[in-house]
Amino acid sequence: QVQFVESGGGLVQPGGSLRLSCAASGFSFSVYTMSWYRQAPGKEREFVATITGIDGRTNYADSVKGRFTISRDNAKNMVYLQMDSLKPDDAAVYYCRSPGFPEVWGQGTLVTVSP
Repeated sequence: QVQFVESGGGLVQPGGSLRLSCAASGFSFSVYTMSWYRQAPGKEREFVATITGIDGRTNYADSVKGRFTISRDNAKNMVYLQMDSLKPDDAAVYYCRSPGFPEVWGQGTLVTVSP
């Protein structure tokens, strides 16, 4: 079955960096668009970034543009989110998913940004 397993979260100081990873399984990964979302306490889940399957075109939320980079390794069925210049507002649980399977979410990985 389709499954996403996120990892790489943790505690980082403002201005720091983290790299999140997502292992996908159960479908033909290389042809599907993959996305990252996040949900902060008391807020709605929001879109962060997306990358298409074959040609790797990317798109970002305005709030992370220029600071976050989404990438993928189709040989490993992995998608990544490099997060630089982190701000306290970036603190959230981060999830990966594919629009091709909108009902499937992973358990998420927690990012905390604090001095």
